[in-house]
Amino acid sequence: MQFIVYILHSKKFDRYYTGHTANIEIRLRSHNEFGKDWTARYRPWKLIYTKEFKSKKEAMEYERWLKTGVGREFINSLPH
Repeated sequence: MQFIVYILHSKKFDRYYTGHTANIEIRLRSHNEFGKDWTARYRPWKLIYTKEFKSKKEAMEYERWLKTGVGREFINSLPH
């Protein structure tokens, strides 16, 4: 099974969201259509970055890195 780390951008609110999943299509739909969590407040979300990993552990480590200062700089450098 592959795991995907993804970054979403809300143009309307200029917010980013970073997460990981095994199914990016369902996860993106979930962020944009379902639930009442934090991401619901900043809809619509656009997928701006993905990176695939062979294990959940690797994906979680990379997601954790993206949430550091250097990782946030990388996210801010992405075209959106």
